[in-house]
Amino acid sequence: MFLGTYAPKLDDKGRIILPAKFRDELSTGIVMTRGQENCLYVFSSREFEELHEKIRQAPITSKQGRDFLRVFLSGASAETPDKQNRVTIPANLRAYAGLDRELTVIGAGSRVEIWDSEAWETYLAEQETSFANTTEEVIPGLF
Repeated sequence: MFLGTYAPKLDDKGRIILPAKFRDELSTGIVMTRGQENCLYVFSSREFEELHEKIRQAPITSKQGRDFLRVFLSGASAETPDKQNRVTIPANLRAYAGLDRELTVIGAGSRVEIWDSEAWETYLAEQETSFANTTEEVIPGLF
């Protein structure tokens, strides 16, 4: 499970060093793709295969399902960390997420998310009060 918040830098070649706590699970390969709110999602290869199986079950007659599948998979890139635990973020994904040198990498349970640091700070500021004041069941059975 991926947890925590980290602040790696994007190097001149478009690479980041994976946070130490994520390396074991991601060492054999990752898949990164577009995520919601213009961040990037990073999955272990195993987790991505499981997710893909679920996505494939959407009926082909569902336009929303087809649209999601196309956008999600067309931006996906399989990468393998190098010996220094760096992975390259492809240019198209860097552009989608508006990534510059300052990044925020968060653990989001089954995936890692990569954010432009300023975009993350804005998102978090907008969501923290709402999170703190949640009074109804958002996730069934959680509280």
